[in-house]
Amino acid sequence: MIGRLRRYVARQQFDPGLLAIWTNPFFFARRHLRRAIRQLAPRLGGTLLDVGCGTTPYRSLFAVRHYIGLEIDTPEARARQGADAYYDGTTFPFPAASMDAVFCSQVLEHVFVPERFVVEIARVLRPGGQLLLTVPFVWDEHEQPRDYARYTTFGLKALLENHGLRLIEQQRLCSGAGVLAQLTNAYLYKVTRSRSNALNWLAQLLLIAPTTLLGLLFAALLPDNPDLYLDQIVLAEKIE
Repeated sequence: MIGRLRRYVARQQFDPGLLAIWTNPFFFARRHLRRAIRQLAPRLGGTLLDVGCGTTPYRSLFAVRHYIGLEIDTPEARARQGADAYYDGTTFPFPAASMDAVFCSQVLEHVFVPERFVVEIARVLRPGGQLLLTVPFVWDEHEQPRDYARYTTFGLKALLENHGLRLIEQQRLCSGAGVLAQLTNAYLYKVTRSRSNALNWLAQLLLIAPTTLLGLLFAALLPDNPDLYLDQIVLAEKIE
């Protein structure tokens, strides 16, 4: 019983339902990301490369012929055992024009030379192949020290178009009052985190969950501010 509950809570980290209000301090960010990826995932098909795949939490959203997870070759990445292939941080181990689609979620901000990274994505995509990419905009530093950049919609558009990728669709995610609740929860999570699981759960229940509920209420009542948002998602196509 306890094991099933833990597995359910773990799934709520990237697929947040109502229970995640009480268990996931990143409820708004994860909910908006998953909804946006689910909306655009059917546009991708064939052989898909998930770059920076981690534990492939969004794999079930893609109905593709082949799904290949790629990670940078580090002991931490190999320990997760979520990838099918590894690369040296510079060159993807695949031939040019070998992929019908590329998916890359919350990775680009951790790439020190983004131009080279985007060139590799474009290289492995066949002409007309599609890229589904998400990046944070308003977020605190994370996975330090490998956190290098944030991208506006204009900066991301320019980066992709300068390297042979044409934007088809671009969305700003969580641009309502939820962004304020999520930033508050991110702060509370970091300042209350301890080695005690009991204290962590208490902080979640007494501080973070109420903030999430208030955020949902105000997000429903107040208008969006399209210039202040948590993340963005783009669908782009390799120019033939």
